Amino acid sequence: MAENEIETAGFLEKDGRGTGRIVRRDSVNKQYGRQPSSHCSRVVKIIKNKISSDLLAGLTVGLTAIPQGIAYAVVAGLEPQYGLYSGFMGCFVYFFLGSVKDVTIGPTAIMALMSQKSVEEYNSDFAVLLCFLTGCVTMLFGILQLGFLVNFISVPVTVGFTTAAAITIASSQIKGLLGIKGKSNEFLESWISVFEHIKETRYQDLLLGLVTIFLLVLLKIANEKISKKYKNQSSLSNNDKAIKETFRIVGLGRNAIVVVLGTLTAFIFEQYNMCPFTLTGEVAGGLPPFKPPPFSTNVINKNNETEYMPFEKMVANMGTGIISVPVISVLETIAIAKAFAKGKTLDATQEMMALGACNIAGSFVRSMPTAGSFTRTAVNNASNVKTPLGGIFTGLIVLLALSLTATFKYIPKSTLAGLILTAMFYMMETHEIKLIWKTKKTDIIPLVVTIFGCLFLGLDLGIIVGIFVNILFVLYNAVRPKITKEEIMISDQEVLVVRPEQALYYPGAEYVRELIMKSSKTQTKNLIVLDGTFYTKQYKYINWFPLLHVGMWDIGLFDTLD
Repeated sequence: MAENEIETAGFLEKDGRGTGRIVRRDSVNKQYGRQPSSHCSRVVKIIKNKISSDLLAGLTVGLTAIPQGIAYAVVAGLEPQYGLYSGFMGCFVYFFLGSVKDVTIGPTAIMALMSQKSVEEYNSDFAVLLCFLTGCVTMLFGILQLGFLVNFISVPVTVGFTTAAAITIASSQIKGLLGIKGKSNEFLESWISVFEHIKETRYQDLLLGLVTIFLLVLLKIANEKISKKYKNQSSLSNNDKAIKETFRIVGLGRNAIVVVLGTLTAFIFEQYNMCPFTLTGEVAGGLPPFKPPPFSTNVINKNNETEYMPFEKMVANMGTGIISVPVISVLETIAIAKAFAKGKTLDATQEMMALGACNIAGSFVRSMPTAGSFTRTAVNNASNVKTPLGGIFTGLIVLLALSLTATFKYIPKSTLAGLILTAMFYMMETHEIKLIWKTKKTDIIPLVVTIFGCLFLGLDLGIIVGIFVNILFVLYNAVRPKITKEEIMISDQEVLVVRPEQALYYPGAEYVRELIMKSSKTQTKNLIVLDGTFYTKQYKYINWFPLLHVGMWDIGLFDTLD
């Protein structure tokens, strides 16, 4: 081979004896610090890989968001298109302001249920205005850095609230599963309505709903079993990898699959002039109008007359929802963001600002209140999303669906009911309840109080009652701190050591004093030592030490107390 050919193919390196050896060009580049000419192409390849991963994740999440959005709009008492209106703006805004690539903002079951009360009594304008006010309050929380307030909602209260919300939503969907009439989404009213109309059950709807639930559970279990079976990726053949990937995609898109199957079933029957199922009906298509949220509205009063309602009256009719909805929205989103931050420091203030902006912007396109969705965020993560760009693709898929709403009228209500019931079953945190019972049994009390409060008083009041009961437990621990007593020998003298197991605050000062005095009276020959490992420097607490000193002096136990 000629020398110029060698130089073209690789690199000719000669030594002092005139001999040479061929060295690969990339090794020479590495040796002498020269960058490979393909560096830019590698960067482009990495970007393409990330974009392709984000595109696949966005498509998968979008196909999950469409049926969920329609279902949650039904839960909120809104027309189905409102679920799609709520599903795209949050994705776009969070791309610019959010900090966790996996988080997906949109309609959730809890937000839908908390919006339902105002919508059922009045109209959709209340849901849109509530979305705007939720964004404003959340933004204010972020500006004032009030994220610490969420810490007052303990884990037992949160688990109780989530469980009660799941039970309430599931109860409201029983009528849809059975194909019977009923409007109320409250727990008691839902079951009363079911039993009043139980004889009107449409067995075709019931069968389709049960098949939907069966398929959803089957696809989820199959995906989990296949993933477990083919866990070791390195030892898999190409066929095994294909099987695993197929089941993974099917498992992630199972919501869309069952809705498509249900819709096709209804459509086929419709072509033969048969209508055995209760259908969703006409869904308004096209993009929502971009305009400010309604600060006034017209409602139908009890006399079936149109009544003008100004902004202040709309706000008054929303009641505690103006505060409770933003708080729960923040709680949902922060909890999800922490779960998927993967050990990275999370800026709660930034997340609140992002969530507030998502709701404010969403209200301009007729969105109901939104929050971080655990289901769609988990799907996003499982789809191997690389950057927040996946949210943009999700939003575009939802926007595309708005042009296909003509087919949505064939979606059976029992299919949506089955989808929601299955989601609520997995939403109930039974594993957390078991963990709370094992770790600290007294925490079951605020948990149970929260569940029953939310079921029978409503979510707004129920969580307030749960927080109040939990605060009472915290205050009780401050008033009655845990104290241990231990007898030890020091210099042949028996000493009684009184040791607080937690930091002491002034409400518990008198209790500790009485305990020491009581111990001194029953064991007058012993010296009593108060172990101050957990003392806090609070004046009102320290102030009672002289009283303790006087009490010990009066009984003649010892002259000084150190």
